[in-house]
Amino acid sequence: MNFGGGNELMEELYAPYGVQFIAASTTGLEAFVSKVPLEGVDDLKGLKLRAPEGMVQKVFAAAGASPVNLPGSEVFTGLSKGVIDAADYTVFSTNHAQGMHDVAGHPVYPGFHSLPLIDISMSQKKWDRLPEDLQQILIVASRDFSYNITNELKMADAVAVAEARANPDITIHDWSAEERMKFRAIAKTEWEKAAQASPSAQKAYDVLISYMETAGLL
Repeated sequence: MNFGGGNELMEELYAPYGVQFIAASTTGLEAFVSKVPLEGVDDLKGLKLRAPEGMVQKVFAAAGASPVNLPGSEVFTGLSKGVIDAADYTVFSTNHAQGMHDVAGHPVYPGFHSLPLIDISMSQKKWDRLPEDLQQILIVASRDFSYNITNELKMADAVAVAEARANPDITIHDWSAEERMKFRAIAKTEWEKAAQASPSAQKAYDVLISYMETAGLL
């Protein structure tokens, strides 16, 4: 976002709607909750998993899984009762604190799937009425928030992972670089389809791919 063209793209995409994009963050690198061992893409075939609607579900379906709609509040119950085998839920430390690993002892960490965007924006008219110093304070404060939340969750994850590794009933699975690239290649085919939806979608795809190629992620 800050150094790969993302912020500039968001400003451009929001402008027609009278919205000023200020900054973005995320909740941090997510983990994956599973009742069964998952060592790679092939293990996703036939897997009944909870995943958010939209592109995330499409990617998992393209990988051979059977994604289902399930509110976050029902993930624990769904796992414990066997309604689902796995779940795209949230970060490792939150999964651990909520007891997900008590009913699903095969988490995948670091995760390989979706990453939610936290969007900080406001009305363009209200933004324009702010003096420049307050605009800059909002930008800097938002970026501080971004660094704080991701780093705090990274530290919390490290503690939770250590606790999980000490529990003989929990086995953490870390996918190899080769398996991660396989999944990313599947995801890329879905990105390409989504890019055809509109000129804005194509522009988002182009910026993302350009950044990922530069960063050696493809």
